[in-house]
Amino acid sequence: MDENVDEPPTSAILLDSCHFSQVIFTNVEKYYMPGGDVICYYTLTKNITPRRKDWVGIFRVGWKTTREYYTFMWAPLPSSLDSDAVLQQEVQFKAYYLPKDDEYYQFCYVDQDGVVRGASVPFQFRAEAEDDILVVTTQGEVEEIEQQNKDLLKENQQLKESCKSLQKQNMDLQEKLRKAQEKMKQLEGEVCFLQTESLKLQSALDQQAAELTAVQIDLASIKEKNMDLGKENQELRSDLDSLRGSSEKLELELNSLGEKNRHLKEQNACRDAELHQLKEQSQSISSEKEQLGNRLKTTLDQMDQLQSQVLSQEKEIENLVRMDRDKTEQLEHLEKEKQQLHITLVEQKEHTEKLEHALENSNATEANTFLRLQHVQFQSQDLTKELEEKNHLFQILQRKKNELDEENQLLKQENSDLLRRLSALPDYSSFAAASPMYVQVPPEDAGLVFGNPYASPKTSAENMSSLKKCPWCIASFPEDIEESQYAVHVRSHLLECPICSQTFEESNKQVYEDHLFCHDLE
Repeated sequence: MDENVDEPPTSAILLDSCHFSQVIFTNVEKYYMPGGDVICYYTLTKNITPRRKDWVGIFRVGWKTTREYYTFMWAPLPSSLDSDAVLQQEVQFKAYYLPKDDEYYQFCYVDQDGVVRGASVPFQFRAEAEDDILVVTTQGEVEEIEQQNKDLLKENQQLKESCKSLQKQNMDLQEKLRKAQEKMKQLEGEVCFLQTESLKLQSALDQQAAELTAVQIDLASIKEKNMDLGKENQELRSDLDSLRGSSEKLELELNSLGEKNRHLKEQNACRDAELHQLKEQSQSISSEKEQLGNRLKTTLDQMDQLQSQVLSQEKEIENLVRMDRDKTEQLEHLEKEKQQLHITLVEQKEHTEKLEHALENSNATEANTFLRLQHVQFQSQDLTKELEEKNHLFQILQRKKNELDEENQLLKQENSDLLRRLSALPDYSSFAAASPMYVQVPPEDAGLVFGNPYASPKTSAENMSSLKKCPWCIASFPEDIEESQYAVHVRSHLLECPICSQTFEESNKQVYEDHLFCHDLE
């Protein structure tokens, strides 16, 4: 092998295509001593133009292509490139790279296209044999040698025929190789095209994967927004339930107020009847002057009772006014809650519109999410309807409250008229100042509204001095009764609030229950 790292240019061209006469090797020895350097002399004819990649190789005899070289040396370029001159050149092979056997070898000049341009006679690497040895052969040996020569000639002929067949096979193989190379080039073009298409498909797949990832992210965000929307709808439902409960309580309160107003109307009717009887009694007093004192006393007692009833009615009216104020505050609170609910519903609609816009930009594969959004829209519409119903109910309650306010004003006006009529009676102010005590009606006269006008003043005076009367009923007690027993009886007519210790008459139990309900609302 050559010590240079570069490989020489070779080819698979057969011997028939080579030109051995363009380079002539001179001074070739029959034997070269092993272990020594070898100088190869050759002559470049005018038929060859030396080039930089030409080389001289040592080949074993019987080689087929230039690829079968044993070692080589780069052929030096001549100093003069005159094409008409014959150039003498030489190269030196180092002993280290030379063959070590005694086979036959020859020098070959190969150009940079891998074509052989000249070849030397064969030689061997061994010691030279003695020429003066006499070889004696017999006739039999000669005949045997001739027979061997004939066999060798026959074998040489067979080898030539096999060489021709091999050359033909080589040509066929070269043709197949050429076709295979053309097909390989075509396949390479197809591979390049397929690689380009594969790159395009890969980029398209990457783009689709990125789009799919973006769609999945949008879907996750939409699902999260739907969950938040469901929570908001749940909160709105709970608020509507609480508003329904408040509305029911308000309806109950309005019913109770209506019942109280009816009761007050009945009481006013009773007062009108009593006032009518009082007028008749006054006319009878004016016609019967001889019994004026007793009848005036009894009338005064009745007037005191009516005044106490008027005072109690004024207290009830004050309680009703206070309750009406509480109801007004509750209605204002409901109005604020309605406004907050309306604002929440507007925000819900805006949020729903945003979700609709986001769903319109999503793929057709998000149909399930779109259906959920429609369901949310239906729920929002239901909430809107409930809010409208609530507004309608609120308007109805407001009208009822206004009607109750008008009825309360009428009751106050009737009470004022009643007091004004009582004050217009003759001698009302003087008797009211002189007799602030209640007068107990005797049991035999309990059926009379204003007592017995024919009872003697002495009996009434004795009863007033010897009895202690309950301010809430007609019961009378001896003067020597214990104060604790009397207080227990009086407290039995009262209802005390356990929260604020406010007292109410037992007959006004509905007012007491409404008062407790107001504490519950707080």
